[in-house]
Amino acid sequence: MGLYSLITGRRGPSGFGSASTAEEVTQGIDATHLTAIITGGTGGIGLETARVLSKRGAHVVIGARNMRAAENAKTEILRQNANARVTLLHLDLSSFKSIKAFVREFHALHLPLNLLINNAGVMFCPYQLSEDGIELQFATNHIGHFLLTNLLLDTMKSTAKTSGVEGRILNLSSVAHIYTNQEGIQFDSINDICSYSDKRAYGQSKLANILHANELSRQLQEEGVNITANSVHPGLILTNLFQHTALLMRFLKFFSFYLWKNIPQGAATTCYVALHPNVKGVTGKYFADCNEVTPSKLARDETLAQKLWDFSVKLINSVSKKNYLGFDDTT
Repeated sequence: MGLYSLITGRRGPSGFGSASTAEEVTQGIDATHLTAIITGGTGGIGLETARVLSKRGAHVVIGARNMRAAENAKTEILRQNANARVTLLHLDLSSFKSIKAFVREFHALHLPLNLLINNAGVMFCPYQLSEDGIELQFATNHIGHFLLTNLLLDTMKSTAKTSGVEGRILNLSSVAHIYTNQEGIQFDSINDICSYSDKRAYGQSKLANILHANELSRQLQEEGVNITANSVHPGLILTNLFQHTALLMRFLKFFSFYLWKNIPQGAATTCYVALHPNVKGVTGKYFADCNEVTPSKLARDETLAQKLWDFSVKLINSVSKKNYLGFDDTT
């Protein structure tokens, strides 16, 4: 799936391509037996993903930082589908405290969990630290989702075992994962303000998304759990994610309009990997335009993936001074 396919919309082996929409790739799929968590499902491709999964019958739980935007999103989904099952919970992925509270609130609902779509993110932010003292793009895009996934994993394992239905975890990455530092992840200088580049920091976090999914996939396979983990590149879509570079992106889009997708097309790959039967049993892969593609060499580095996993665990536990990843969610 190269540039020609992107421009022309030529379909790949899956039968879909860059011009396919989220509704098209899920046509005829019954998801009424599924519960899905979508982070950042209040706008852009996150909202479209939530809308389409709801349309297919899934119970969608939206984790949102802005609850007013979440209420508006729910209203819009229900306006189009009065039977939609949508639950809203507050979630700020840059805050360990908020992530922990979200997981407690979700567990209190006593729902199963089949799908976890790690969609939310920030992009090209000026240098700033999260409330836990971690560079914001790395904190939100990777560390927050890493912690969230680990705290929900037991529920997903239990659901997969009791239901016999494959669980699926998706990390939204980006082609920007290729634009990072030579070593891939700056383990020794994550918070270094002197070397900070908003573009490379974003690329680093998107590389981390792929590495996280790959290592998680390896561990789940080793454990023999019926859960897959994959990462996706949604494509270029002009959404609120570009808020810090909106003028520049509009300028670039004017000269490269043929490379950009609309929101229904941008959500297609996520919905395809989340629901389509063709993806059953497929794990540790990277998708773009609804087809499996090969990411960068760094993204395929198993040693780097394992190192990132260990680094993430140590970072979370050292910052929190609590055993957040001890799988004890009773405190």
